[in-house]
Amino acid sequence: MRLVTFVGESGIEKAGALIDGGQAVLDLQRAYTLTRGGELQALSSVLALAEAGKPEQDLARSLVEKAPFDAVTSRSVVRLRAPIQPPPQMRDFSCFELHLRQSFAAARRARALRTPDPEATLKAMNTSADDRVIEVFNRQPIYYKCNRFAVIGADDHFEWPSFSKALDFELEFGCYIGKPGKDISRDAAREHIFGYTIFNDISARDMQSKEMGGMLGPAKGKDFDTANVMGPCLVTADELEDPYNLEMIARVNGEEWGRGNTRDMRWKFEDVITHVSQSETLHSGEFLGSGTVGNGCGLEQLRYLQRGDVVELEVEKLGILRTQVGTAD
Repeated sequence: MRLVTFVGESGIEKAGALIDGGQAVLDLQRAYTLTRGGELQALSSVLALAEAGKPEQDLARSLVEKAPFDAVTSRSVVRLRAPIQPPPQMRDFSCFELHLRQSFAAARRARALRTPDPEATLKAMNTSADDRVIEVFNRQPIYYKCNRFAVIGADDHFEWPSFSKALDFELEFGCYIGKPGKDISRDAAREHIFGYTIFNDISARDMQSKEMGGMLGPAKGKDFDTANVMGPCLVTADELEDPYNLEMIARVNGEEWGRGNTRDMRWKFEDVITHVSQSETLHSGEFLGSGTVGNGCGLEQLRYLQRGDVVELEVEKLGILRTQVGTAD
C-alpha cells in the first residue's frame, strides 16, 4: 500500500491510499463504509492503522484492491500532508559515511576560502575533530531528535526561516515503526517496520555552523517551522523486498545536483532499531531517518538554495517528494 494523509473538500484530514499510479486517492474509511457499513477506528488515520496491527492492515489492503468508485478522488483535488503528521517521535540518524566526509571537507574549503591563501590554509587545517566524529560514527549509530511539530507534507507550504541566508536540502529516506517493542534484536527488527517514506531535512547551514561548536548537535539549524518535509506517501514494508538497493536522486529546478544509493548505508534500519530500543520502548508511528546520502545535499558542493527553487527528491519505488522553498520575492 501507498498510504497518505490527505485533505479534501471537507477540510478534514483522512487516511487514504494512492491508486491508479498515484493519480487517485482512495478514502479508506469511506471504502469501508461502502463495503461493510459503519466505521472502523483503525482507518481514522495512518497512525491508527500503524498502531492497529496486521489484521486491520490486511483489511486496508483488501479495501485498496476493491477501491469502490464512490470512495475514490482525483489526486489533483486533494492536499497531501505528511504520511503521519506529526509523528509521535522523530530521530534522524547518520547512516552514510560519504556524506559526513564530504560535508566536513566542504566546510573546511568554505573556511579556507575566507583567508588570503586558501590552498595554504586548507593544507594546514587540523582534521582531528572531524576524524573523531567518523570514529564514533563507525563504532555505533549516532542520531539527534528532530522537531516533530515542524513536519509538513508534499502539498503543504514551506516557510523560509527569517534568520537564514544559506538554506539547504538533504536527500534522505526513513522508516516508520509499526509494532512497538523494547530491546529488539537485530534479527527481529525488520518485523517492527511499518513502512518507508522520503524525507527532506531542510537545513539552515549558516545557523548550523554557528551552533555546532556547542557539541550538543543541531538546534535552530534544523528546528524551524516546516523544516521537515516528508512524503508523498508511506510505502508499506511488504511493498519493498529490499530497501537497501534503491537509487536516490536530488534535483533543483530540474537540474540533478546529486545521487546515491541506499546500499551505501553503514547502519541499516535494523541496526538503528536495535540500538535505540535498548532499555527504551519504540512506539507505533515513530520515524527513524537515514541521514543524508552521499552527494545528497548542496553543502557537499558549496551550493545553496534560492527563494523559489523547486527541490525534487526521488527515491526508487517510493516516489518523488517535490517542495518549493519559499517564494521568488
